[in-house]
Amino acid sequence: MADRLTTGDTAPAFSLPDADGRQVSLADYAGRKVIVYFYPAAMTPGCTKQACDFTDNLEVLAGAGYDVVGISPDAPAKLAAFREKESLRVTLLSDPDKEVMRAYGAFGEKSLYGKTVTGVIRSTVVVDGDGTVAKAMYNVKATGHVAKIIRDLGL
Repeated sequence: MADRLTTGDTAPAFSLPDADGRQVSLADYAGRKVIVYFYPAAMTPGCTKQACDFTDNLEVLAGAGYDVVGISPDAPAKLAAFREKESLRVTLLSDPDKEVMRAYGAFGEKSLYGKTVTGVIRSTVVVDGDGTVAKAMYNVKATGHVAKIIRDLGL
């Protein structure tokens, strides 16, 4: 089982390419709160629903000072196609080696249709402006998750 982050941990630093191939680092968000969510694959039904939910609620989140970053193992070109097809406005990052996912506890053994498999664990980590974990959620559902985050954060 991957080591999971908990409230008060220091969020692991990362630098990954975005959908346009530009490097994006956690340090780029210093002083701002960021919601980092991990999802298995672009252009799949659950991941599309989740990404669209974040986009649909971006004004509420941004208005409360939160940026949103989605991380998957997909290549930047696939992320760009996903962003264009679904009109996404969240930052999408590529982690093909799954190193950042492992550092955040978002890759490892999980149950899928009753079987134990190794893969991306749908997870969300809220990072405060000082780089500490404010909230870490694992094995989240694609549908209704963004509404739950908004409720949990009191927005």
